[in-house]
Amino acid sequence: MNLIETRGNDGRRPAQVGFSEAILNPMSSFGGIYVPERLPQLGLEFLRAHLDSDYKTLARDVLAAFELDVDAALIDEALALYDGFDDPSNPVPVVKVRDDLYVSELYHGPTRAFKDMALQPFGAILSALAQRRGEHYLIMAATSGDTGPATLETFKNRPNVKVACLYPDGGTSDVQRLQMVTEDAANLKVIGIHGDFDDAQSALKNLLGSDTFRARLKEKHTLLSAANSVNFGRIVFQQIYHIHSYLELVRQGAIAFGDKVYLDVPSGNFGNALGGYYAMRMGLPVEKILIASNRNNVLTELIRHGCYDLRSRGVIPTSSPAMDILKSSNVERVLFDLYGPERTRELMQQLDEERHYELDADELARLQAIFAADWCDDDEGRRYICETFDGGYLMDPHTATCFKAYDTCRERPLVTIAYSTAEWTKFSPTIANALTGETGARDIDALAAIAARAGTRIPARIQALFDKPVTQGEVIDKAEIEEAVLGFI
Repeated sequence: MNLIETRGNDGRRPAQVGFSEAILNPMSSFGGIYVPERLPQLGLEFLRAHLDSDYKTLARDVLAAFELDVDAALIDEALALYDGFDDPSNPVPVVKVRDDLYVSELYHGPTRAFKDMALQPFGAILSALAQRRGEHYLIMAATSGDTGPATLETFKNRPNVKVACLYPDGGTSDVQRLQMVTEDAANLKVIGIHGDFDDAQSALKNLLGSDTFRARLKEKHTLLSAANSVNFGRIVFQQIYHIHSYLELVRQGAIAFGDKVYLDVPSGNFGNALGGYYAMRMGLPVEKILIASNRNNVLTELIRHGCYDLRSRGVIPTSSPAMDILKSSNVERVLFDLYGPERTRELMQQLDEERHYELDADELARLQAIFAADWCDDDEGRRYICETFDGGYLMDPHTATCFKAYDTCRERPLVTIAYSTAEWTKFSPTIANALTGETGARDIDALAAIAARAGTRIPARIQALFDKPVTQGEVIDKAEIEEAVLGFI
């Protein structure tokens, strides 16, 4: 498989690259990112052949269809990391919550969030590629709360790799912050910044695109890559669980083989939704993809009205902070797939320079044929958490936004797969508030109260965070990021 550039080629870079090159160097011409030159067509026969497959077998064959330039032994080594999830035989349980609503639980990995599904194997592959090439890499990551812990977890103590992780100070839950600032591996650097996630992501993209920064790293015998979903090495793993979830519905008798379903995805940076879109394009029977947002509802406006407008907007802090994002990087890959590189470059450069763009009527119709969208405010989210808990299911506030989209966006009464992107333990004060009305509870107290009420346990990894010393307490202004990272290297 070759990858090509979303904004076209500038004549200075190769017109196409292999997967290994794209994973190590994820940014492309004109500030664009990489996409597959073509998507493999899996079809119903591929799905039928995997009705009885376990997750790793399915993943191995999906990756084989992409013809990655990574040897099979390394793929197997990377996929073996799913054995460390709660249930190695089924790392992604699919749970019935309503008659036609099932939740795909993506959070059963080491950091209790869906980013582990992609970043666990991604880290193994990238580090191995660096070692085989005899190169040393700085992996940059910007996080709204989940990418950071998952990136640090997958790369800690791996050879030939260092990680610098940027997070918005005050913009994550306490558990998410502790998962980062208590990491003590020598190859990890965690930096809080004054600002929001968009500021962190913009800083990351600026550094990835900076020839000066790359030259200064080269002086230190270090090359540059990224762990955010701008890196297609993340996306290739985020298609698999959509296929798995569909097959689980068939196995559970919830749908007949070949029936269409809705995919209902809580969306911030759009990587999870993009994985569903690619799975749909490869042959998964999907009616539409429902995009759930919080009050930072720029994706709702895009899908409903064709307008992506940030001119009078700033990030609004919400109780679903991993979705407190306005510039969703992976929308660019959908624009490319629907409208081609020239139009994508025009739209993205207008967004970068003027903070808005608008689709024409035909473009909007093509987008709306695939996606529908709604947004959920914090009060609505708390009501969904409470109602669903009373029905016997405990969920986090990001998952709650899917319930609003389920209620408002479906045009037909088809079975719907909602994606739970984080365990309840990462947002316990919000859940405690939803269940009891109590405000201001500390995470450690809220965790204990919810566990007792739900008759469940707090995972040992989460409980242990509160006894670990903070080793990464640095918080700086955006202008200081480059020097802080270089000082770490």
